Amino acid sequence: FVLSGGEIAALAVLDAVVVATPTTTHLDAAVCALEHGLHVFVEKPLTLSPADSWRLVQLAAERGRANQVGYHNRFVGTFAETRRLVQSGAIGTVYHIDGTAFGPVVTKEKTGFTWRSKKSEGGGCLHDYASHVVDLMNWIVGPPRAVVGARLTSVYSEHVEDAVDALFEYESGATGSLQTNWSDESHRKMSTSVTVYGTAGKIIADRQECQVFLKPGVAVDGYEAGWTIRYITELQPPVDYYLRGEEYSAQVDAFVRAAIESDPKPQNSFESAYATDWVIDQFTQADARRGG
Repeated sequence: FVLSGGEIAALAVLDAVVVATPTTTHLDAAVCALEHGLHVFVEKPLTLSPADSWRLVQLAAERGRANQVGYHNRFVGTFAETRRLVQSGAIGTVYHIDGTAFGPVVTKEKTGFTWRSKKSEGGGCLHDYASHVVDLMNWIVGPPRAVVGARLTSVYSEHVEDAVDALFEYESGATGSLQTNWSDESHRKMSTSVTVYGTAGKIIADRQECQVFLKPGVAVDGYEAGWTIRYITELQPPVDYYLRGEEYSAQVDAFVRAAIESDPKPQNSFESAYATDWVIDQFTQADARRGG
């Protein structure tokens, strides 16, 4: 990643940059921006290596610059409500979480290649779909202690996986499972969901609604025993403009606020993205151990 003298001079008049390039270039681009004193937003995943991601965590902290990664599901009202309820203990002690994402990205064999179809550049369902689900699960219940097993499956792609399945263990003793597939034509577009099981209830959430079940005798925060459904229309905070979806607008606003305040640890920080990259790396290692 090389800048000319004029381009480096131009950086001096900037406050922040957005890195939305192939994943393999994220490290060099972000390092350059941070070393020139800029706040940095990087599209997900942060890098292709936990070690590289941790380097960015440390550099952003040293420079005191705002840093954020594009995991937009943290700004979806239904998922935010799920996290709030889980963190407040509304469903008791969590003992299992499921995370899924399905969509029709690769639905036939292809002869041509782009960076999204090259493992070395950050392509594949692992970095495109599974990373979103891992980050969402991490946000709701915290990162796992270990990845028990994982399988990366190619359906149509030659050099990357089209489906990812994995099992987790958490420090608390809870378990987790992940299933993502970007070759699923039964979905019109990417559909992400989480289901959280607790000793006092259960939550099922996707982009449209948050379904909460509480056991008899349990009532919290306006939720009564039995099923309660709350929709995105009542859970999504309003935004001042529309950028593809309210969650994307809210994500940009959060980064701008962090940059104005020089907040080195906003909601979607490099540090939280590092935790996601660590789990993704564990998927790859687990798949290799089983001979994948």
